[in-house]
Amino acid sequence: MAGIDRTTFKVIDNLTSTLQSVEVILSTRIASRVMRREFGGGTVELLGRAITPALLTAFVQLVGVAIDLWEPRLNVRRISLSGTIDELRAGKAGFVFEADYRPKGHLGDLTVERVLSFSYNFTTGSAAVL
Repeated sequence: MAGIDRTTFKVIDNLTSTLQSVEVILSTRIASRVMRREFGGGTVELLGRAITPALLTAFVQLVGVAIDLWEPRLNVRRISLSGTIDELRAGKAGFVFEADYRPKGHLGDLTVERVLSFSYNFTTGSAAVL
């Protein structure tokens, strides 16, 4: 399956489309879409708060649930924080995901093609395969 890049309007492959979908999910506020109020990551609402272990746990849980709920081509296995303590304090830390990649998951075929590792940076709003 091929998709269309949302910024360049060029044809992209399925994996790139999947990562673009993750970007959209995690950058969308819940209830901001008129026809699909429940869509979104729920993470934008937590940004700007003081970082505590409980907040980080909630953040990771929200991210994992949002991807599992809205992107059928991924099944999240593990999410870990990337970056140093100083980067975290400066708001520049990101997350590293390990997920089962199911290229035909949106069609109901849950066959895992491979385990995919990718990163997501909330500062830039971009995802990249590792």
